[in-house]
Amino acid sequence: MTQPPLDYQSAGVDYHRIDQLKIRAQQAARGTARHLGAHAATEIGASRGESAYVVDVGGVLVASIVECLGTKALVADAMRPISGRTHYDTIAQDTIAMAVNDLVTVGAAPVSVHAYWAAGSSDWFNDVARMEDLVRGWKAACDVCEVSWGGGETPALAGVVQPGSIDLACASVGIINPRERLTLGHNLAAGDAIVLLAASGIHANGVSLGRKLAERLPEGYATRMGDGRAFGEALLDPTVLYPPVLKALWAAGVIPHYTVNVTGHGWRKLMRHPGDFTYRMQTLPPVPAVLAFMQGEARLDAREAYGSLNMGAGFAMFLPQNQAAAAIAAARSAGVHAWNAGVVEAGPRQVVIEPLDLVFTADELQLRA
Repeated sequence: MTQPPLDYQSAGVDYHRIDQLKIRAQQAARGTARHLGAHAATEIGASRGESAYVVDVGGVLVASIVECLGTKALVADAMRPISGRTHYDTIAQDTIAMAVNDLVTVGAAPVSVHAYWAAGSSDWFNDVARMEDLVRGWKAACDVCEVSWGGGETPALAGVVQPGSIDLACASVGIINPRERLTLGHNLAAGDAIVLLAASGIHANGVSLGRKLAERLPEGYATRMGDGRAFGEALLDPTVLYPPVLKALWAAGVIPHYTVNVTGHGWRKLMRHPGDFTYRMQTLPPVPAVLAFMQGEARLDAREAYGSLNMGAGFAMFLPQNQAAAAIAAARSAGVHAWNAGVVEAGPRQVVIEPLDLVFTADELQLRA
């Protein structure tokens, strides 16, 4: 019997419900900004609703963020008997990427990170190989991003986290220097180019859908895709660390008008800016094999795939057309492919993906109070 199509909601992730909490939290949080005055600090109000929060502390712009890995550790644990590797070195990179890739969207260079590793019990810490890989991978990602690892928290949360499992998260702080590097979309304008940066695979968004799909596959995570790789192995390809790209861009004298880390909500995230703009996409980057496999096996239509997954675009930069070539060159100098893939237009807030005849409208992305 043919199984029904899978989607992100059936995998347990309903953005509509989750985003309602985000909006309520923003409404409550806005009233706390008055407390900054006691510390001779002020908030940059336009950063509320963005991927990182910015505060002016004595003339220095400081950005901060906290993010979690999600369920990718469960894939790593399931793949270990198949691959013979813990994969905790690469999911450490994923965890850091979730934070620093958000931080750079506001123009901040990451300065430090802190780890939050919450295990289901103290028994988790008996596995020396897994711990060593986690530490090694965490430090390696810090070195790539040139950040200091300040410390962290390692609780054992029996009854909260499943036995044998761990919840990984990362907090990061960055500095926006010079202040002109602040990127909150004030200069976003019709005519700007949309430059997409390549994703390495699923990154850490959509993994719940991948896990649900694995339950259907004849050999689960060991199922071979068209390129010969095991599905579970491809799911664990580490997330691209985008700070080196932004640093190369700044070094070239290019400051984007706006940037977006394409994680939850897929390509709908391209209209994160609150202004009335149409984002017309004319070029599609190659879809990573693991995402093409998921789309086919889960029978996702284009709306569900591009509305939930990165589909090959892990980050987007909006900047003047005459700077697009320099941005692409900066990305490639940092080892990341990039494409001048679309244009910002005056008009209703929406994303138009011309090659797919697909439109996402403003009501399909509600992230702001």
